[in-house]
Amino acid sequence: MFRTGPRNLITDVAGLRVGNASDARLKSGVTTVLCDASTVAGVQILGGAPGTRETDLLEPHNSVDVVHAVVLSGGSAFGLDAASGVHHIDGIV
Repeated sequence: MFRTGPRNLITDVAGLRVGNASDARLKSGVTTVLCDASTVAGVQILGGAPGTRETDLLEPHNSVDVVHAVVLSGGSAFGLDAASGVHHIDGIV
């Protein structure tokens, strides 16, 4: 059986910081998960018309082997561009 953290949230995971911004008027928002250290990541894309950005870089034959952040947003063009505003404290995302 898996143990949950104190709040059973992703923020219980050591080494991860989570931020969120939203605008109720626009009915829009974005969530960013920042990794304190370079982290290995993987992705599985499902659905008939997924909207993704930079996920091809995580394929095993490509040269990117770690990530510094993951951005979750809506799949529209506006949602995909939300990652443009994410900046790691060291200037690396």
